[in-house]
Formats: sequence, C-alpha cells, structure tokens
Amino acid sequence: MTTTPTTPSERTAHARHGYSSYQIALHWTVAVLVVFNLLLGSGMEQVYDAVGANETVTQWGPAFVHIALGVTIFLVMIARLTARLKRPVETAADSKHRILALLGRINHWAFYAVLLLMPPLGALAWFAGQDWAAGLHGLLAWVLLVLIALHIGGALLHLVLGENIIRRIVRPTPGT
Repeated sequence: MTTTPTTPSERTAHARHGYSSYQIALHWTVAVLVVFNLLLGSGMEQVYDAVGANETVTQWGPAFVHIALGVTIFLVMIARLTARLKRPVETAADSKHRILALLGRINHWAFYAVLLLMPPLGALAWFAGQDWAAGLHGLLAWVLLVLIALHIGGALLHLVLGENIIRRIVRPTPGT
C-alpha cells in the first residue's frame, strides 16, 4: 500500500513519478484528436491530390477538418511539451526494467517530435504546395502508427510484468 506524501519534499518527489490532472487531460485530448485525424488522412490525401491535378473537388470537409484538427494537435502538443518541461515525470530509480524505461522515454520524445513536425509539414504542403512536405507528412503518419503500437504494447507489457504504470496516465498523482 502506498502512503500519501505529507511533507513538501515528499510531495515533490512523489509527484514527479506521476502525471498531473492537466497533463493527463492533454494526453487524452491529443490521443483522441490523433485518432480522428488519422482516420481523415485518406480523405485529406484525396482532396490534396485532386487540387494538385486541377480536378474539381466536391468534398472539402475532410480537408478542412483535418487541417483544423492538425492545428489543434499542434497547439495542444506545445502545451504538453511546456507542461512536461515544467513538471517532468521520471521512472523510479529502483525500477527493475531500466531498458523498458529507456525505450519508453525514447518513444515519448519521438511522439513529441513527430506530432510537432507533422502540422507544419502539412501546412507547407497544403498552403505552399510543397510536395516534399506532403510526402514527409505522409511518412510521419506511418511512423506515428508505429509509435502508437509500441506505446500501447509497452503499456500492456508493463501490466504483464505486474507494473501498473497505466494508472499514472489515468489517475492524477494526489495533490496535483
């Protein structure tokens, strides 16, 4: 059974091993937005290709929603990064699975990089007609799918190993 920290130094040490309510809200907001945007990706690609070929586009909706969600993801990711830098969350020093902790950190920072790069690349493709940016944006969508699979797989592995690390992103650390 875990005891609730009582002194300020105990609360600070304890808090850095769990996420705040704000960080959890940002995480799940991004997760939902990313799923919807990935689902709209093929519709956006069809519109982009049609515009590039000077064809008539009758279904602009997927493009506009994809752009709006992309901008929103970018802004929320800036908030996430700011929150993460102001209040880092670390793995316990006595963790039995340090390699998993390292892989998790790599995966998390790769998420930040990909989700902060994709919207500007998408904007360059859409608004400036830069096909190289569209290609890189599309490639990063596949990288994002791999990162998501690794993220979910890692969380499930922690459960199998008896480490309920998922609770950190579901339930805020007390006092945060």
